Amino acid sequence: MPIERTPTDLTQGSGTRGGIGESTLRPDGTLKVTGEFAYSSDLWHEDMLWGHTLRSTVAHAEIRSVDTAEALATPGVHAVLTYDDLPAAVKHYGLEIQDTPVLAHGKVRHHGEPVALVAADHPETARRAAAKIRIDYAQLPVVTDEASATAPGAPLIHEGRDDHHIGHVAHPNIVHRQPIVRGDADAAAKRADVIVSGEYVFGMQDQAFLGPESGLAVPGEDGGVDLYVATQWLHSDLRQIAPVLGLPEDKVRMTLSGVGGAFGGREDLSMQIHACLLALRTGKPVKIVYNRFESFFGHVHRHPAKLWYEHGATYDGKLTHMRCRIVLDGGAYASASPAVVGNASSLSVGPYVVEDVDIEALALYTNNPPCGAMRGFGAVQACFAYEAQMDKLAARLGLHPVEFRRLNAMEQGSLLPTGQRVDSPAPVAELLRRVRARPLPPERQWLTAGEAADVRALPGGLSNTTHGEGVVRGVGYAVGIKNVGFSEGFDDYSTARVRLEVINGEPVAVVHTAMAEVGQGGITVHAQIARTELGVAQVTIHPADTRVGSAGSTSASRQTYVTGGAVKNACEHVREEVLERGRRTFGTYHPAWATAELLLERGRVVTDGGEVLADLVDVLGDEPVERELEWRHRPTQPFDLRTGQGNGHVQYSFAAHRAVVEVDTELGLVKVVELAVAQDVGKALNPLSVVGQIQGGTTQGLGMAVMEEIIVDPVTAKVRNPSFTDYLIPTILDTPAIPVDVLELADDNAPYGLRGAGEAPTLSSTPAVLAAIRDATGLELNRTPVRPEHLTGT
Repeated sequence: MPIERTPTDLTQGSGTRGGIGESTLRPDGTLKVTGEFAYSSDLWHEDMLWGHTLRSTVAHAEIRSVDTAEALATPGVHAVLTYDDLPAAVKHYGLEIQDTPVLAHGKVRHHGEPVALVAADHPETARRAAAKIRIDYAQLPVVTDEASATAPGAPLIHEGRDDHHIGHVAHPNIVHRQPIVRGDADAAAKRADVIVSGEYVFGMQDQAFLGPESGLAVPGEDGGVDLYVATQWLHSDLRQIAPVLGLPEDKVRMTLSGVGGAFGGREDLSMQIHACLLALRTGKPVKIVYNRFESFFGHVHRHPAKLWYEHGATYDGKLTHMRCRIVLDGGAYASASPAVVGNASSLSVGPYVVEDVDIEALALYTNNPPCGAMRGFGAVQACFAYEAQMDKLAARLGLHPVEFRRLNAMEQGSLLPTGQRVDSPAPVAELLRRVRARPLPPERQWLTAGEAADVRALPGGLSNTTHGEGVVRGVGYAVGIKNVGFSEGFDDYSTARVRLEVINGEPVAVVHTAMAEVGQGGITVHAQIARTELGVAQVTIHPADTRVGSAGSTSASRQTYVTGGAVKNACEHVREEVLERGRRTFGTYHPAWATAELLLERGRVVTDGGEVLADLVDVLGDEPVERELEWRHRPTQPFDLRTGQGNGHVQYSFAAHRAVVEVDTELGLVKVVELAVAQDVGKALNPLSVVGQIQGGTTQGLGMAVMEEIIVDPVTAKVRNPSFTDYLIPTILDTPAIPVDVLELADDNAPYGLRGAGEAPTLSSTPAVLAAIRDATGLELNRTPVRPEHLTGT
């Protein structure tokens, strides 16, 4: 896939092969393709038991009684646990707000909530025993939307909730609310020549990772437990698990196991506490592996949203003001909803300059499935709405949608509605120019000449539903802005331990972090950084665990920035110690040790002129050099809870898409022909991985545009489609060509000038596809995903 490196060519990388800027292959890639990679679901231990979770069959009910006698009497069952069996005083957990019970007590608040646990000597025995647990539910009215959540006398999802620690809210069923007010939107509206508004609906998307939640808990002789698990943040899990077990953190030892995808769905706990509880109760190792049905209930989803937007513009195409209201459905528990609200509100204007804004974003508690982190994290929902608004304004003004966007595009130095200045490159106009300038894919011959078509290229594909009748082509554009890293004053740091030693006569670097490798390629980048900074060919990546300090979460496009920064920092300190040791040992024999700029390259100490002063093996001898250090990016600030002002984000990333679609307007079927991307990544540390991230994010946005949605019954709040039979994700047949144009405009504040890249393409791909479908059909289409009935009116 073509990559344009701007402004410099990075193909040569460092002086050591496999360094920064090279497309180094991932060590786990071949193993995953051939099926040899060990995922957490492959874990095994002698004499282990199998755990299973019994989940509620209703969305909101009082629990009158729980009878476990028949389950306990089942042969092969070793333990059955309910809320009353929990060992410690702490019985709730949560990422930001500890409102999630380990097991339901008193009531259940959503369909699929965990109620009881079973451990047995066979997984099917555990399932059959769980089915014998008798629960007497008294169903309660369900809260499913803003109207039912905030109406007078509405049932409270969390009674007696204390609001002082979560910000400015107006109702107990509001998790968090963030207004942003800047300038005077009312006065600016009077200066507008054109005003457009719209109401938009964004469906509930699942992360749809292929590796189910799974792990193995092994009780220790010291009364502690070793947990091997697929997760996104080992130390966050540890912080939540230990209090529930009644153990100090040093007795809960966590090791990352093979992760089969994440995308935010593994930030929250799933089976971690449950496996540990069963292991400690039985004294035996306990393995839990969810099936696909359980997985849909075992993790949070992307917040569905309702968004109202109003924009004004002058006849010369300049935006005058923006008003919006964003309502996110957080489901039964808070998860990451407060932070998602912060992102949705602060990025709700998009990558445009608008002086006068009036913004409100909030998240609700409901009896729908809990929602939390997913790739794009609040900015995705906002981008869908503001990009539809940009198309409406462009049409009203008679401007090309790209030209209208470029007229209002932010650039370096622009102010966001929060008052924060963008102090690194913001090439929004250039990204749009590039996707527009790319040659369009050729028209299908059958579209222009009436020729017979290969059905695989038609909307509907191999279903053979159309032969080209009523098929029209459309083109659409979109661009988005995404923050990088954790925001709003969060202490977003990472830790790295780096050791340089001699093994079998060669210098070897060992890099140890707690970073969760979830498929993003971090282990490859860490090795590239070590090769670049230490000049060694051999780098070993230590398995991630809690025996080293926290690396933070593998989310928010932050790991290459923050943990990569930590690895770079630790390597620099190791390098300086090695050079100082060399000065002490060899400096008296050669004046260059004291006067030249010394480098580590290809296993040697060299001057900046390339003169070899010593081999690393001789400098190191039998004494390794090791450093473990924390590294932080520049600080951020909380947003003011009434005005939304504040320097809340550390960095921004930008991506633009052009979508080309073909739509059968009679059957309501869509074929995405191409999704071209242009994105600024600051610096591509591994160009091949960067392209993979951009294409992957683009594909998830495509899925949200035309097929992916968890359907929740509006009356019962029960999930209707918890399976890959009924929840559809794009396959290779649905995924179009995704040409990628990568810019590299360095951010001087970031390690190597890099810019987090994983999330931005998920934002703009969805609205680009919708824009193209609108272009083909002339329909307004204010809801995603688009279904056939939206296109045919049936």
